Amino acid sequence: MNKMSSTQQAHNVLPVRIYYEDTDAGGIVYYANYLRYAERGRTELLRSLGVEKLALMEREQLAFAVRGCNVEYLLPARLDDALEVHTRVLNVGGASLHLDQRVLRDGETLTEIDIRLVCMHINGPLMGRPSRIPTEVRSVLEPLCEIFTGNNLDVTKS
Repeated sequence: MNKMSSTQQAHNVLPVRIYYEDTDAGGIVYYANYLRYAERGRTELLRSLGVEKLALMEREQLAFAVRGCNVEYLLPARLDDALEVHTRVLNVGGASLHLDQRVLRDGETLTEIDIRLVCMHINGPLMGRPSRIPTEVRSVLEPLCEIFTGNNLDVTKS
């Protein structure tokens, strides 16, 4: 596993351009697409830390699934906007992750996403049941939690 240190990668920033396919007839981003952007942001955070989802699925028979999600839509994104999806790890539990994700345009928060994931078995008799997060994955995620304490969720400052 290729690891970036937590000082190199406090949170992940994924650039996203809004295309016609992302919008409704009025040129506004369809609300469910923010969840797609968030999924990409989570995947890229893990990838930047050397955690490959496909390898985790094939080798460990594990995957992360969304257990709960709260989304606040503050401002709309529009056709051709250049956005950033900021993803931060808030907490790593035995079998769970708690993340904060924000979609920004020019430093202004458009969407806030509070999301909880669970690590689960994807095959065999334990399929669909929670599993402890593998040590090698935990070891690269836990240091990120130490960077953010309290209610300091302003990703534009990190």
